[in-house]
Parts: sequence; structure tokens; C-alpha cells
Amino acid sequence: MAAKQGDTVSVLFTGRLRDRTVFDSTNGEPFKFTLGNGAVIPGFEDAVVGMDIGQEKTITIPSELAYGPHIDDLVTTVKRDLFPSEIIPEKGKQVRVANQAGQTFIVTITEINDGHVTLDANHPLAGEDLTFNITLLEIIPGISAFDGT
Repeated sequence: MAAKQGDTVSVLFTGRLRDRTVFDSTNGEPFKFTLGNGAVIPGFEDAVVGMDIGQEKTITIPSELAYGPHIDDLVTTVKRDLFPSEIIPEKGKQVRVANQAGQTFIVTITEINDGHVTLDANHPLAGEDLTFNITLLEIIPGISAFDGT
């Protein structure tokens, strides 16, 4: 039985960057999600669809099917004195900021110099092609809208 949209699956995986650095792993603990509900990046979901229980697969997902391209317009430099006094800027630190419309989002501090702080609102893995080693452990069939099962 192959995994299909609507099925709930359990997988083991290790995700690596181009330089082979591990950025995420289940560390032997099954990760369960439902195919088609948007819980994982599109390329990962596409890789699992069609797999059989016990099958292992290594796939490289281009950034477009992962966290998207790195968008330079989402990087900005602000004066350090715009930060609340309780926030000490550190390179790599993620902080929540609000725009003029009051929307909040997470940014990563990428640089600190001369009283300025550079903030990047891209996902930390944006622009990265990601390689996953995936093992499918379990398939729990979903309900089909066509046959009532």
C-alpha cells in the first residue's frame, strides 16, 4: 500500500544542507502528519506520496519547494536604539517585531555594527536546497471522498 493524499503517515527523517550539516532530525522518534494538510513543506510531502511502508528514500528538495528563495527586500537595518532596552541584540538571535500596521513576525539578527542591527525576515532556511533521508514507518489510510472508505 503506497502513501497517498489524505493518509496519515509516520516517518523518520534527517534533513541536511548542501554542506551536509544536519538542520533537523526525528532522532529515532517517529514524526506523524497527514498528507495534504500543509503540515510539512511541499517537497517533503511530495517525496512521501507514493512511498511504501519500510521504504527509504533520499531526496533533495529545491528551495522553491522548501522555504522559498531568500528575498533581499526582507532584510533591513535599523538603529540599535529602536530596540527595547531589555533586548540585547546577538547575531543569530530571533526576535518578534511589529510593523506599522501592528502585525508581528519573527526576524533573525544577522549583523550588529556601529549602533545598527540588521534584521532578516526570511525563514532561516530560505534559499537553501534541502536533502532529506526519509523512512516511511506507517500509513493510516485517510477517508476517500470518492469511495467513502
